[in-house]
Amino acid sequence: MAASSSSSSASRLLLTVALVLVLSHGALAHGGSHAGLSSSFYDSSCPSTRDIVRRVIQDARVTDARIPASLIRLHFHDCFVNGCDGSLLLDDDASSGIRTEKKVPGNNRSARGFTVVDDIKRALEKACPGIISCADILALAAEISVELAGGPSWSVPLGRRDGTKTNIESANDLPSPFDSLKILQEKFKKLGLDNTDLVALQGAHTFGRAQCQFTQQNCTAGQKRGSLVNLDVVTPDVFDNKYYGILLKGRAQLPSDQVMMSDPVAAATTAPIVRRFSGSQKDLFKNFAASMVKMGNISPLTGRDGEIRKSCRRVNKKPYY
Repeated sequence: MAASSSSSSASRLLLTVALVLVLSHGALAHGGSHAGLSSSFYDSSCPSTRDIVRRVIQDARVTDARIPASLIRLHFHDCFVNGCDGSLLLDDDASSGIRTEKKVPGNNRSARGFTVVDDIKRALEKACPGIISCADILALAAEISVELAGGPSWSVPLGRRDGTKTNIESANDLPSPFDSLKILQEKFKKLGLDNTDLVALQGAHTFGRAQCQFTQQNCTAGQKRGSLVNLDVVTPDVFDNKYYGILLKGRAQLPSDQVMMSDPVAAATTAPIVRRFSGSQKDLFKNFAASMVKMGNISPLTGRDGEIRKSCRRVNKKPYY
């Protein structure tokens, strides 16, 4: 009787362990720790991936210095909607029921770089057909863009698959140039990003530009609506920590940048981080890289979820990969 009871307990223990392992595997496949992503994901299937992405971006920035900043913004705006699944890249497609996220206020006539993503995808499809997802292209393009502009480099976790739908409601709630600090903190917290991530990721504005109607000056000095303004007037095409010095002087172009110093709750939350990054570029680079990895891990599709799109602009009409 005792032996039977012991055997039964052992069986229950084995079943419990097996269930835990199954649940753990499921959690990893749906957004757990790094969600099964790995920087070596394409080492065997397409070892030239990073070199190809880098070459296309280098060629593009010869004629358009804005491309690096534009590409990192695409990754940011993709991950903040539906997770990092390439949904931002989808065009309108009535036959697939797709409404593009490109036309929401946060992206319309400001999100750019889509043709460069198309060029990267074509080059990768030629070298390794059906292997590299559009979501991973955005993650790699963001890292390479920062590095080419003089910023930090980091090992990009890869293995994301592409989503097959968009989310207009979520896209309409992207961080805005006019958001208060509290609203920004709420939007970041909802995605698992803290105050350090907020201040670090806003640092991408160090080589960005904005239309003047979104700035604190609001198109003064005879500027036409839509005129571009450097967000970092000191080193506009270089990824460095000069942007934070501008915040300390109260001269940020975007209201949503300056609130990290001026908002009543900033003194106890974001302002000390701004000062820290202003005083140490090394500290900024370390935290920016960590925050980019953290952001890139927001709800990725892995395993059998999603697909590998043949074109980043539309879902596959028939099974592809």
